[in-house]
Amino acid sequence: AMSVLTLTAGAASLIAISDEMGKLKLGNGTSLLIFVNIASSIPTSLGQLFLLNGREGEWFDIFVFFAAFLLTCGGIVYVQEAERKIPINYAQRYSSSASSLSRASYLPFKVNAAGVMPVIFSSSLLALPSAVARFSNVEVIAKAAQVLGPTGKLYLPLSVVLIAFFNYFYTFLQLEPDDLAQQLKRQGASIPSIRPGRNTAEYISQSLERMSVLGSVFLGALALTPGIVEALTDVTALRGFAGTSLLILVGVATDTARRFKAEMQMAEYKVNEMYDNMDINKL
Repeated sequence: AMSVLTLTAGAASLIAISDEMGKLKLGNGTSLLIFVNIASSIPTSLGQLFLLNGREGEWFDIFVFFAAFLLTCGGIVYVQEAERKIPINYAQRYSSSASSLSRASYLPFKVNAAGVMPVIFSSSLLALPSAVARFSNVEVIAKAAQVLGPTGKLYLPLSVVLIAFFNYFYTFLQLEPDDLAQQLKRQGASIPSIRPGRNTAEYISQSLERMSVLGSVFLGALALTPGIVEALTDVTALRGFAGTSLLILVGVATDTARRFKAEMQMAEYKVNEMYDNMDINKL
């Protein structure tokens, strides 16, 4: 009972703190708390890394490890910011004349629209047999937990397959092509060389499928990279170097920087607007 009460009180406190951080416009409070939790363990992991491997003279392996770390961070930033822009045209009609003016715009589709969710779903599903095996003595479940564990033979291939599936599912869960096509049709918008309605929905669906394939390849490579680097260098990975953790670190950092930049621009705009509306003669 005391453990349940402690966990409930801790969860309530974290929810309250994340809500306050959101009100202060510091970004997503929950994501920032996860970011701080992962980042706080990096100094300890660095100390252990240099202590264990520095004594054995494996400085080249440490260099390769950190080079892979930096390259992975750069790849995450590049893919997270990458997007495909589908051009669309709006027809604006003026009441004073029968002529119309086309205004060009675009639909931005992120390469990794699902973010870290497919990796979380995949790792959680693969960890389910191990969690069940702790509370049961069934031999089949124990064998399944051993095969599907991080050191099992089926862990990596099943992880990649599940990541691809959840990425495809989550991408179409966030954005429905039929609804988007109907919204564009009601707004008088169209994609060049594509008829509004059903053809537009099919074109958007094809584009999302291609984006989901690229996102699945990226997330699969991100999940495999730490294991490959460990196998090549015999250096235990940092906690923050795990695929999910590193994606959260970089994603939250870039999102928070983007939010700060937007808030600073908005504050500057409000100050300029205040001075523009101020009557100098009344001062």
